[in-house]
Amino acid sequence: MTFTRLALSRRGLLLGGGALGLGAALLPRASLAQDILRVAGIYTVPVEQQWVSRIHKAAEASKAAGLIDYTFTENVANTDYARVMREYAESGVKLIVGEIFGAEAEAREVAADYPEVAFLLGSSFPPDAAASPNLGVFDNYIQDASYLSGIIAGAMTKTGNIGMVGGFPIPEVNRLMHAFMAGVRETRPDATFQVSFIGSWFDPPKAKETAFAMIEAGADMLYAERFGVADAAMEKGVLAIGNVIDTQVDYPDTVVASAIWHFEPTLDAALAAIKAGTFAAKQYGIYSYMNAGGASLSPLGTFEGKVPAAAMAMVAEKQAAIMDGSFAVTIDDTEPKSS
Repeated sequence: MTFTRLALSRRGLLLGGGALGLGAALLPRASLAQDILRVAGIYTVPVEQQWVSRIHKAAEASKAAGLIDYTFTENVANTDYARVMREYAESGVKLIVGEIFGAEAEAREVAADYPEVAFLLGSSFPPDAAASPNLGVFDNYIQDASYLSGIIAGAMTKTGNIGMVGGFPIPEVNRLMHAFMAGVRETRPDATFQVSFIGSWFDPPKAKETAFAMIEAGADMLYAERFGVADAAMEKGVLAIGNVIDTQVDYPDTVVASAIWHFEPTLDAALAAIKAGTFAAKQYGIYSYMNAGGASLSPLGTFEGKVPAAAMAMVAEKQAAIMDGSFAVTIDDTEPKSS
């Protein structure tokens, strides 16, 4: 597989977050002290996919600011992930970002073989400072924004029947679904949920068909955790809530709001640690929290003035409490069920 050098193309402007953290074992300062860091992204899906697009956007922004030299490879099979990691590590990059949900063991072995390289990887498991002290983990802890979007969804559904389509029932997805459901119950306590997982991170046709079935079963509001769900909502004239990115520009009549993930704080924290020589195995997911700047609720846009005022007042109240630390959205990583 050849490395894909990022260029200004149809994907070149997929833009989207920073702070600093310390861990037990540190990378050598001298080997990482560069003005422009070489960074590589390894993705198992196209960079257009919601979750990966946020990493790609943040890296592109850092590249545009002259902070990094960014290269990436997309559509890497889990079985090929370790090999691509090794190739990038051998090429001299100083930071590798990506997701290893389907290649945990192999990826961690590679990281241990290249102690001079920092690895910042999406993972369902905690960091292991003893085995791979140079591998920090993260995921999108945007449950705060998901909860707020649920408050809006509960206020906008007429039937109280809500369809939720996810990729896989892993913690990264489960916690967002549970937070959304909790938000819905704030404004629609009697809501019912149809929950389904399509077994893929990027299969818009399957997600769309799954959403169609939910609409047939009475859903008038959809939680679009995957691409394809918003298309079904638009075609059938029902409402939807977006996840990770704001798609209202493409669905102005049906996407009410979205829970947005900002990867910039996570990437900025890693870059600062690398330059300081303090990058280590730690949980970088904390930089996805709303009060760290890693999550936000999208503007209502075309739905401004259409969401009940009482619901928006609750959103404002809860968001203020989240930001000042007086309220915390429950993190529930268990698989959600239809109810």
